[in-house]
Amino acid sequence: MLGFLILLGLIVVVAFWVIGIYNALVRLRVQCDNAWSDIDVQLKRRYDLIPNVVETVKGYATHERKAFEDVINARARAMAAPGPAAKAEAENILTGTLKTLFAVAEAYPQLRAIESFTQLQKTLGEIEEFIQSARRYYNAVVRDLNTRIAVFPSNIIAGMFTFKPREFFELAVPEERVAPKVSFESGKA
Repeated sequence: MLGFLILLGLIVVVAFWVIGIYNALVRLRVQCDNAWSDIDVQLKRRYDLIPNVVETVKGYATHERKAFEDVINARARAMAAPGPAAKAEAENILTGTLKTLFAVAEAYPQLRAIESFTQLQKTLGEIEEFIQSARRYYNAVVRDLNTRIAVFPSNIIAGMFTFKPREFFELAVPEERVAPKVSFESGKA
């Protein structure tokens, strides 16, 4: 009888242990989904704002057709990209085309003087900051989930219940990883 109670107690402890690990994995998976949703919301705000920026610049820089088309095409690709890796790659392309568009805008002082354009630029900058913050949080949660899936003994439970590692939302453009060089010598940049 004592052996049976010890065995029953051991089974109960193991069951609670499995339930605890499973619940921790589920919590991390839900946090990943929530964090990705936060990124998606910020990207949607960005996508909604881009046509307004393009139309405003278009009114002043009508002969810069290629820059407008590049931004619109990059926006469409970014909106259609599935998953974090593809979305990150498309977002990096969109960011590059937006930089080109704002470089075009810099050539038109009358455009820069318009309050609505400067407000659009400011709002886009704020959204970029929100996206960076959401991206950092998402990547932190993905790191925690992927670590939990990989380490013993939770890897056993993760394998039993088919928990899969998530993709990070990373920079794909190598030049964005390199810090800019600053030089105070005259004639050098």
